[in-house]
This record gives sequence, structure tokens and C-alpha cells, in this order.
Amino acid sequence: MRAEDLILVSVDDHLVEPPDLFDGRLPDRYKDRAPKVIRTEKGDDVWTFNDSIIPNIGLNAVAGRPKEEYGIEPTSFEEMRPGCFDIGERVKDMNAGGVLGSMCFPSFPSFSGRVFGASPDKGLALAVLQAYNDWHIDEWCASAPGRFIPMAITPLWDPALCAAEVRRVAAKGCHSISFTENPATLGLPSFHSDTWDPVWEAVCETDVVVSVHLGSSGQLAVTAPDAPVDVMITLQPMNICQAAADLLWSRVFKQFPDIRFALSEGGIGWIPYFLDRLDRTYEMHHLWTGQEFGDQLPSDVFRQHFLTCFITDPVGVQLRHMIGLDNIAWEGDYPHSDSSWPTAPEELEAVMAGVPDDEVNKITFENACRWFHFDPFADRTKEQSTVGALRAEAAGHDVSVRAYDQGRYERQKGVEIGTLAARATA
Repeated sequence: MRAEDLILVSVDDHLVEPPDLFDGRLPDRYKDRAPKVIRTEKGDDVWTFNDSIIPNIGLNAVAGRPKEEYGIEPTSFEEMRPGCFDIGERVKDMNAGGVLGSMCFPSFPSFSGRVFGASPDKGLALAVLQAYNDWHIDEWCASAPGRFIPMAITPLWDPALCAAEVRRVAAKGCHSISFTENPATLGLPSFHSDTWDPVWEAVCETDVVVSVHLGSSGQLAVTAPDAPVDVMITLQPMNICQAAADLLWSRVFKQFPDIRFALSEGGIGWIPYFLDRLDRTYEMHHLWTGQEFGDQLPSDVFRQHFLTCFITDPVGVQLRHMIGLDNIAWEGDYPHSDSSWPTAPEELEAVMAGVPDDEVNKITFENACRWFHFDPFADRTKEQSTVGALRAEAAGHDVSVRAYDQGRYERQKGVEIGTLAARATA
């Protein structure tokens, strides 16, 4: 399929929260304690909440910047494309990149909202979290009907409150929650505990997908304190592999057969071997470990319950039938450093050369729409939704690579990898 004929719905993008996010959204008793943006003496725009400083990590907002300017230094809003934080500009960037739909993970609260959960005042934490969800659903997504898949974060510190928030946002049309890839690393009960049963009951009842993004536990795979950053970046998909194994061997799918998980930003090329390893482990060991899937294999369970996604993964595309065509979606990762915006359609055309059109459509938009109850075609026809049609709407929109003034920064060489990992997932 030609690049201009593709229809693209991304199940993993990101937003940088605008400074006015919480304005008018909190009860009076919490107004003075709301998260807010301040500018440091160095010129960085950072969020502050509960006396903590949460910077905008550079790699989280590098769309449109030359690769030599990538880095982990904090940034100001002037050093980002406005599409990172401004909904009107985001839609223009989506059109220019040929992207019809997008699901956006949070930034400063962390992917799983753990920044809010760290507040000792849980009343404040809940108020801030719900304000965030209302802003995301009622303003960010609602400002551009048919262009965004709503996503919510949940109060992980209390499974009952978490279940209630699932039901609350589902009633607002939200069918995705961002959950941690490993609650145990946050000091919470693991996936093997029945503590989370109220949450699993709620997502099954409301048909909400549990989206698990790598790094949402606050940890990334790290080999040594002095390892170069390239090691951490290379190993990022291993976080998702670990989460998938943890969930599959847990009690979750046995107790909640209708539950569904989406694995975000982990790629797909590793999955065929992973499925083979699951089945081999089951065959060789289930009689003594006590695992039991009836007449199914673990690989069958994986295909029933997991949606996976990729940015550009030629090996995974070649092995797509071993993964499952109904289990693969596309992600754009805008505005992160792995994103191929605005040339993703051209990359996909090359990666999917020879793939039948019906299979391409499943991967690029149909699976995403089905899993997340997303219907962009209520607002426009499919002919108006292609890469070519959207780019025509964005004619004249500047997508050129732009160098920003980095004079106030010194390039960090040899940054301790543990520090980098902590900051990159904050």
C-alpha cells in the first residue's frame, strides 16, 4: 500500500502538559496546592508538586529537532514544538504527519500517575488525579472529536478507588487506563496478588483496556552504573517482555477471562520467540509448577488478551502471522525521541512492502479502533482520513527540522546510567 493511502491510528503517543492544566479544576481547599509550572534560574520550565520538582525531560519532546540536539536536559516550553502541549498545534502536526488518531500517555505525572500517588495527602492526590483525567478527556480529546483515544490514570494506592475511577472515566467514554508494568517496584502488591481484583472486575465490566507502557514502574533495564545510555535504550523492550511474562503466569487471566492488556512501546519482533518460550516452559514444567490453562497453550492466552504495537519493526512485520494479525497495532510515539514524525508513512510503506492491504489496515488502524472503541469515521469518511488527505489539510504547516539554542546547556557525557534511568521515567 502506498504511503498516501494508509490510515494511521497510533496507540502510543505522548503529551506535555500545558501550564494551565489545573486552572479551575480543583476544589477551593486544594487550589493553592495544585501542581504548577515554574521557571528555574537556568531557564527550565519544571512542574512542582508537594515540594518536588518534575522536569520536562528533553527526550520526551524532541519532535522536529535535529538528532544531535537530543539529550536528557530539562527544557522550556519555548524549546519544544507547540504540538507537544497545544492541542490545536498537535492536530496540525498529526495532519502533517498523516496521523488520523492518537492515544496520548501523560508526562509529568509519570505514565502511571505515580507522581500524584506519592502525595501524603491522598485527598489531594485523588483530586489532582481526577482533575487531570477530566482535562484529558473533556479538553484535550474533546477539542478534536474523532482524533484522540481517551486515556486515564488511576489511584494505584487504593484498588477500590482505582476501580471507582475506572467506572467514572468509562462513563465519560474512556476505554483505556494507563497502569504500571510492575506494581511491586512501586512498593505495591504484585500482579500475583488478589489485591487488584476490584480493578480487574471494573475494567472487565466496562470493557476498558489496561495499557502498560514501558518505564511506568519507574525502572528501566540497567546492566551497570557505568554502562553507556545506549544499553538502556536497547533494552527498553525487555521491560515489556517482563511485564507480559509476569501477567501471563499470574492468576489474572484465569480469574478474569475477559480482561485485556495493551503493551506499549515494546516493539513486536521479540514476540514469536517469547511465545515459543512460553509454550515450552508450560510443556516442560506445568505439572510441578501447578500452572493450568485447560486445552489452551500460553501462546493462545497471549493472543486472546494482549495488544502489541511497533513504530518501525521490519522483523516483527515479517513474523506478523506468528504473532497474530489481530494483536498488532501501530504507534507513532510523538513527540519522543523514537518517533519518526513526520515521515512515519514513508517508513511504514517500506516496512510493509508486500503485505496485503487487508493486513495493513488491521495493523495501522482497525485493531486500534476495535480494541479501544474508537470510531474516527463518525466525523469523517475513510477517504478523508488517509495520509494523503490529512496532509492536504495541513498544506503549508511547517515540519522542517529546527535547531534550538542549546547554549545554556553543557552536553552531559558519561552520565550515571542509574540517574538517567530515574530521570527518563520520572
